[in-house]
Amino acid sequence: MAIGQNKVVTMNYTLRDSEGNVIQTTNNREPFQYLSGNNQILPNLEKEIDTMIIGSKKNIKIAAKDAYGEYNDLAVQQVDKRNFPKGVDLQVGMEFVANSPEGEQMPFVVKEINNEEVTIDFNHPLAGKDLEFDIELLDVRDATLQELQHGHVHGPDSHH
Repeated sequence: MAIGQNKVVTMNYTLRDSEGNVIQTTNNREPFQYLSGNNQILPNLEKEIDTMIIGSKKNIKIAAKDAYGEYNDLAVQQVDKRNFPKGVDLQVGMEFVANSPEGEQMPFVVKEINNEEVTIDFNHPLAGKDLEFDIELLDVRDATLQELQHGHVHGPDSHH
């Protein structure tokens, strides 16, 4: 039976790239929870988890195009260093958010700094990577009215 929408799904997971490098894991941490059917995890991952039963484990592989998309060279740009806030000690790897003309937030990472020119990358950090998830489904419960209204899972103290 499918998990369906508006359920609080609790799971342990390990996420690896195609070379087997661990990207994220819940090992030695609290399990991960999400509100099903609310676009809180990758759609193809949720589709696979939806078929699991509590206590089961599953290995799920998702191609880059079905995860965070292929890497887009056009999403890499060079900008003038003066576009960054004054007083910021700009470093490679720093993350910022820009606003599109429509007001949409667009996160980016500083990739390179050459004198007064900064190379920035708007690609998701996992773009172009095939992903592999080891999932252990721990629990599924109905979401509370408050969780549904807020659009996220609440912890034991009624908020998360």
